[in-house]
Amino acid sequence: MTTTPTTTQSLPPSKAKLWLAAIKPPMYTVAIIPITVGTAFAFGETGIFDSKIFGTFLTSAILIIAWLNISNDVFDADTGIDKNKAHSIVNLTGDKSLMFWLANLFLCLGILGILLIAWWQKDITVLLIILLCCALGYSYQGPPFRFGYQGLGEFICFFTFGPLAISAVYYSQTQQFSLFSLAPGILIGISTSIILFCSHFHQVEDDLAAGKKSPIVRMGTQLASQVLTVTTVLFFALVVLFSLLHLFSFWTLLVFSSVPIAYQLVTHVNKNHDKPNQVSNCKFIAVRLHFVSGLLLALGLIIPQLS
Repeated sequence: MTTTPTTTQSLPPSKAKLWLAAIKPPMYTVAIIPITVGTAFAFGETGIFDSKIFGTFLTSAILIIAWLNISNDVFDADTGIDKNKAHSIVNLTGDKSLMFWLANLFLCLGILGILLIAWWQKDITVLLIILLCCALGYSYQGPPFRFGYQGLGEFICFFTFGPLAISAVYYSQTQQFSLFSLAPGILIGISTSIILFCSHFHQVEDDLAAGKKSPIVRMGTQLASQVLTVTTVLFFALVVLFSLLHLFSFWTLLVFSSVPIAYQLVTHVNKNHDKPNQVSNCKFIAVRLHFVSGLLLALGLIIPQLS
């Protein structure tokens, strides 16, 4: 009597796994880290920390990221680029209209939190910056712009989640701007853009079919993998440079504890850049790098104020 071996690879993903992939829990770190680092930088420079502002801003950021994630699936459904994406929330629900209005509800709730901050402070500066960030976020996939389809997504991501977000958070704590906040803004902008950059490696064929000129499509996977390596090295080099320029204390060199994750990311992509099934998980390694390096940066920023 013989038996035919079975493997889990031959089984389709369960509904639960598809929903988990659609909700994208790891991606909400792109909300958590800018708020945390911006607050840490404000505290490190001024000693000011308002927990109510921090909690409200963090909640609003998470809601706005939910809007971005759902609305991007809605807009991608319009172009057909997600027709092979089983974990698209539109494909899972089969109701694009419902998802569109749910996304807008999350956006309104997120903006309501920022309005609260503006009301508490009698100052609309933070609100204006966040509205600009939301407009840039919409332009990434939303019609008629769809700048992500022209390969501009990483630039939008850099400014939205980097300098703009960090300056808004800094202002929310101190009600003043700091030119030096550009330093953590640049770092978080780079690490967030790396996540988006890595998300393209496994979907070159779908992007080409939909006319999406992502950076990976434009450069090819091999050159793109080299660009990823250079960008990752640049991230750590800037941490050293900002420390040498005394924009950061040397405690921020704690960020180098995340080097093993960075090494895993670049070696994995360099080895599998042209193998969609193998490289598809690289964005989750990038998320882990962003999260761990961001928390270490925040820790390095607050330690001098605590000592």
